[in-house]
Amino acid sequence: MGTKINKAASGTANWVDERTSVGSFVKFLARKLFPDHWSFMLGEIALYSFIVLLLTGIFLTAFFVPSMTLVTYEGEFATMHGVEMSEAFASTLRTSFEVPGGLLVRQMHHWAALLFTAAIVTHMARVFFTGAFRKPREINWLVGFTLMILSLAAGFTGYSLPDDVLSGNGLRIIDGVVKGIPIIGTYISYWLFGGEFPGEVLIPRMFTAHILLVPGLILGLIAVHLFLVFLQKHTQYPGGGRSHRNVVGLPLFPVYTAKAGGFFFVVFGIIAIVAGLFTINPVWNYGPYDPSPVSAGTQPDWYILFVDGALRLMPGWLGGVPSEWELWGFTWSWNILVPAVIIPGLFFTFLALYPWFEAWATGDRGERHVLDRPRNVPVRTGLGVALILFYVVLVIEGSNDIIANLFHLSLNDITLFNRIGIFALPILGFVITRRICLGLQRKDRELVLHGHETGRIVRYEHGEYIEVHEPLTDQEVWLRVQHDDIAPIEIEPEFNDRGVRRKGYKWDRFKKRLSHFYYEQRVKPVTPAEYEEAKHAHH
Repeated sequence: MGTKINKAASGTANWVDERTSVGSFVKFLARKLFPDHWSFMLGEIALYSFIVLLLTGIFLTAFFVPSMTLVTYEGEFATMHGVEMSEAFASTLRTSFEVPGGLLVRQMHHWAALLFTAAIVTHMARVFFTGAFRKPREINWLVGFTLMILSLAAGFTGYSLPDDVLSGNGLRIIDGVVKGIPIIGTYISYWLFGGEFPGEVLIPRMFTAHILLVPGLILGLIAVHLFLVFLQKHTQYPGGGRSHRNVVGLPLFPVYTAKAGGFFFVVFGIIAIVAGLFTINPVWNYGPYDPSPVSAGTQPDWYILFVDGALRLMPGWLGGVPSEWELWGFTWSWNILVPAVIIPGLFFTFLALYPWFEAWATGDRGERHVLDRPRNVPVRTGLGVALILFYVVLVIEGSNDIIANLFHLSLNDITLFNRIGIFALPILGFVITRRICLGLQRKDRELVLHGHETGRIVRYEHGEYIEVHEPLTDQEVWLRVQHDDIAPIEIEPEFNDRGVRRKGYKWDRFKKRLSHFYYEQRVKPVTPAEYEEAKHAHH
């Protein structure tokens, strides 16, 4: 029986290969080497959670009614009997309480969405801190950044579909933000909602975007991302035998194919267990959307919470000057524009363009396939920590009412603390992180030159006491000395030998200051000569 199956399989493979020449491509994929490290699984988690989203989304689409037409509920959930609601909300209740497995699938879909965004953000953080965005991977960084933005769009559109009080309040905030944009804001709002908020067309439009437009874009960008990963050599962590010219790892088939298949079921199983044990977004507790009941303690999902926090953080007056102006016949609401449009715009623009900014500021334009240890790039690591703290302060402010109630604190005191912290904490985090990185570099240098402390004290015959140090292995030494010693750039003098001011001097001076900002405070790695001298000294 087994022989017949093998012959049938090989015959089918030959038949396909003779007509498509796919065999050489499969052989190339099977022999493609990939380094092995746990942090590389973050991207896989994002991919597998997106697959779960697609599977559960197909199920939910069969029962959801994307309509804002009002109906009177008479379904299984008794406490809602006789309540007027949209068909979207009624179908959500029907899916949750009348469709077998509907509530579990709904919760799996929501938890998978949270995990998808969290995995992308964490994956991008790993890429940022290790410098995996450097040449030739700048395009893939932009692809990943766009996937993160699309995950926010997918989450928000899906979160708003049930048409409950919580999602409706979120949409009302979005309507206010859009209308806060001068000149064009009211037109955008009118087009988006099909008239005055809430209109009657928003749910169908968001449903189309949620199940067709956004997932289609995500699928296309995932394909581009994976294609670029295969096209370029996969990055690898530093270690013995690893360089910018090779890849040390295991082949895609059968090793990674088996691991990937098993890991998908692990992710699927964890999402199912969490969805079965922990309730999320119980819309039946909130009720259908009604603009009148706006309660405290309502926050969007974590990935949008920073916008809510920025809006809460912005004062209505600055130094006696109101944040809302009347100019040229238009209202300029800076208390909305700054926190909800300008700050997120600057934040995301800086993230998207950072690879080019760092390459320009440091002059590093070579191909890089070996990852940085975060301690060896203290400024980049400090900037990453500063961005995280900036985001965390906004998230805390977005939950200020819950925190005030939970810990019996003053809401105004929390807001005042966050208004100071939004400036002070990122700067403080940057300075402390950079100092920690420099301290770790000095520790690495000391370990290479002197070895590990063993705690053993030896007394010589002439009375001298010494502590015995254990030399590092070759792998440990290579890990601590393989990075480049990059010095700050120097520029030509302002005036040439004829006393004429050099063209472009101010721009060069600015670039020099940036280079010194990155590399002036650094610890040089141990050179081969220093290492040999230390070895002879210990002998």
